[in-house]
Amino acid sequence: MLALHLLQISLVYVNTLMIQQVLNEPNWLSRMKREDFRALTPLIYSHVNPYGIFELDMNTRLPIEVAA
Repeated sequence: MLALHLLQISLVYVNTLMIQQVLNEPNWLSRMKREDFRALTPLIYSHVNPYGIFELDMNTRLPIEVAA
C-alpha cells in the first residue's frame, strides 16, 4: 500500500512540475481561462493525498529544468 501511495504522490509531483513549465510560457498562460485551471489538476483547488495533507505554497515555483 505504501508503494502505491508513493507512486501516486510522485505522479502528482511530476504533473505539477509539467504544468508549471507549460504555464511559465506567457503564450500558454494568456490562453487559460478559469475553467481551464480547474480542469488541469485537483491540486490547484485541493490536496490529493488521502493519507494526510501536504502544505503547498502555490505562489512558490518548484524547480524544474528543461531536458537538453
